[in-house]
Amino acid sequence: MLRTKLVRPAILFFMIALAMPAMAHTPQSAAAVDVAILLDTSNSMDGLISQAKSQLWTIVQQFAIAEKDGESPRLRVSLFEYGNTSLPASEGYIRQVVGLTDDLDVISEALFALVTSGGDEYCGQVIDEAITRLDWTEKRNAYRAIFIAGNEPFTQGRMDFKKACKRAAKQRIVVNTIHCGDQREGVEGQWERGAQIGKGEFFNIDQDRAVVYIRCPQDDDIIRLNDELNGTYLWFGSADKRDLYCDNQIAQDSNAGSFSSSVAVSRSVTKSGKAYDNRSRDLVDALNSDSEILESVPEEELPDEMQEMSADERKAHLEEMKAKRTELRDKIGKLAAERETFLAKEQAKLAAETGQATLGDAVVTAIRKQLLDAGFKTSLPQ
Repeated sequence: MLRTKLVRPAILFFMIALAMPAMAHTPQSAAAVDVAILLDTSNSMDGLISQAKSQLWTIVQQFAIAEKDGESPRLRVSLFEYGNTSLPASEGYIRQVVGLTDDLDVISEALFALVTSGGDEYCGQVIDEAITRLDWTEKRNAYRAIFIAGNEPFTQGRMDFKKACKRAAKQRIVVNTIHCGDQREGVEGQWERGAQIGKGEFFNIDQDRAVVYIRCPQDDDIIRLNDELNGTYLWFGSADKRDLYCDNQIAQDSNAGSFSSSVAVSRSVTKSGKAYDNRSRDLVDALNSDSEILESVPEEELPDEMQEMSADERKAHLEEMKAKRTELRDKIGKLAAERETFLAKEQAKLAAETGQATLGDAVVTAIRKQLLDAGFKTSLPQ
């Protein structure tokens, strides 16, 4: 499975997925996807964190186009940071930032809150911690993976990286290693060996490489439709939680847009697809898996505008929002398909360029291959 390589920039090639239809019902029997991202947040890794922020939605989109046994998988993502002196030395300068969650806005929020600070990077220990702490799915038809990125030798710390990677492989958790910097140093620093033992992929990237963004004629319309899409969310839960879900969705739109319109569009398209699933927080998404959701949510936990409605009015309002969201997602999908055609032509002009990959390129390449190895199907050409 191991392939050592420098990957040609893959920015936006995966946007073929944009033409896919809106989210379908995902039953409890659907395959599971659990992914843990372990990022070195020492002083030298500002570029890596920037790439992670800008390419999160690019990475997530890979799962939006994957299927197994005709069903879309249930995606959960976790985030760890390591190698940061602001973290306790007694805990190996490691922090579980977010456990495995299907709330992608929480992952985005956590990424944008990361701050780098120099420290010792204990790769073996953070891998072992991720295996131990996370509630990995036990489904047999699952894809489980760790992506660890950093620049110091893989051998640092008391925990033997070989032991940690063997443990992961035994539990069918793939370990992918992404070395930031010189490829020879990555090999000599045992990053390649870690991937071999963990049955994953080894990549070498330039963490300071600027991500190329291509502005497309469809960008403004997609972003406008995304704003309308936000209006179809019917957040439920306690009043403070409803406010939090709403505010954070808008905040992560803003964070994506702080990089470029391309990143904002990538997030918008992800939100219009299968991977952006808020069924435990939003009535419209919940309706896809629970036709009786309105009967199970206490009145005081419904959206403010629905609390004074009759039962029939609530049902009608929910159906109206569902229909509106479907319509908006279809419009975004059509625009995204046109955008992909434009992007393909622009990328052809850049095809002669070579160089080291970015974090997103490496992760996308590994995900596509490993999903196929795990029995998933994807609409992208291999």
